[in-house]
Amino acid sequence: MEEVLDVYKRPFDPKRPLVCFDERPKQLIAEVRKPIPARPGLPARYDYEYRRNGVANIFMMFEPLAGKRKVKIAQRRTKRDFAECMRQLVDQVHPDAAAIVLVMDNLNTHKKASLGIRACRGQADRR
Repeated sequence: MEEVLDVYKRPFDPKRPLVCFDERPKQLIAEVRKPIPARPGLPARYDYEYRRNGVANIFMMFEPLAGKRKVKIAQRRTKRDFAECMRQLVDQVHPDAAAIVLVMDNLNTHKKASLGIRACRGQADRR
C-alpha cells in the first residue's frame, strides 16, 4: 500500500503518465411505470418496480495527476475486453508515452497473459 501511495506522489510527467484502472459491473434497468413529474420545488418520483435489462461492465482509466478520465462500456469483463482497454490506452490515449505507470487491482483478467505477453528470461515479449 505504501508503495502505491509513493507512486501517487510522483510529479506529473507526460512521457510517463500515471493511470489508475478499474472496472465495475452495472445492472441495467428500465422503468415499469412512467415517472410522476415533479412539482416546483419537489424532485420527480420514481416507482420502486423495475424491469431488468441485463448487465454491462464499466471500465475506467483515470489519470489523477492530469485530471483526465476515459470510460469504456462493454457487455462483459473478459481478458479480451481488458486487453482492448489496454490497447486503446497505449495506441490512442498515450501513443507518445515512453512508459505508462498503471495502478490496478489483481483481478484474474489483469495479467500479462490477457495481453498475449509471456515472460521470457525476465523480459516480456509479445507473441
